[in-house]
Amino acid sequence: MKLQKIFVTIIFAINLIGVLNFIHQDAFSEQPKIKTLIIDGDNNHNWKGTTPVLKKILEDSGRFTVDVISLKKVENNYVVAAVSENLPQNLINNDFNNIFDKFDLVVSNFNNHRGGSWSDATKEAFEKFVKNGRGFVVYHAADNAFREWKEYNKMIAIGGWGNRNEKDGPYLYINNEGKIIRDDSKGRGGSHGKRWTFTLTNQTPEHPVMKNLPAKFKQTVEDELYDLMRGPAENVTILATAPSKDTKRHEPILLAIDYGKGRVFHTALGHDVPQIQSPAFVITFLRGAEWAATGKVTITPQKNLENETE
Repeated sequence: MKLQKIFVTIIFAINLIGVLNFIHQDAFSEQPKIKTLIIDGDNNHNWKGTTPVLKKILEDSGRFTVDVISLKKVENNYVVAAVSENLPQNLINNDFNNIFDKFDLVVSNFNNHRGGSWSDATKEAFEKFVKNGRGFVVYHAADNAFREWKEYNKMIAIGGWGNRNEKDGPYLYINNEGKIIRDDSKGRGGSHGKRWTFTLTNQTPEHPVMKNLPAKFKQTVEDELYDLMRGPAENVTILATAPSKDTKRHEPILLAIDYGKGRVFHTALGHDVPQIQSPAFVITFLRGAEWAATGKVTITPQKNLENETE
């Protein structure tokens, strides 16, 4: 079993080296590192597999330092189950409302799919964290979380599942004429078909996250294409879309949201480990994370994603 784990780790590292060679790192030595916290511990997706890879992607770029807290459900609330080595061990079995101010950026790989919630104190602290100018990255199924948390849904703009419906806000998409649609039709929130390799369209080429990226580029690993996503859809910029085979419209895949003075990058890409190792995920994730934390993007790909269109 140990040999198997070592082999898997080596394969992850080899795959990531190839992708991360896209990224310029030479200017980062003169910039302060972005202090990043990944939150996981519950999810209907493979958080135990994806969190270490997300952490490696961020750290290997040279731009970020990363700590992790994993949560566990106790009765109806979540408390800390485990922390990475640089965090205080006395956080374990306790609330985590006092931790956010140590960081510039939070990445959520968390989904309370079994119910329960963060404490009121933690929710209030996190709202202040983002609203006062820090960054937040919503990764894939994190947009399934917290249907009942009003401010969280404002942060993520649109979400799915968790019994979401028209009461949670409109569907958000771009029609075939290129017009942004906020559709108040009745219906569920959140769906996806069979995983496939779809092409993303860069909808906002002048936005810092998308600037100098190609007009179209491909998610080269079969992935879930989220559709029928709905929510408050306020203060949101659709960065990239992909055409859903089911809805026959351009569904938001990458979004940027303003929340108070803070910034949120929302990526629906990345179902599991192979998907988050693709060039399309790595490059947009890194650029989106840097933008969320700083409002600027200095991470540039050495290799144009035009090469990922086939």
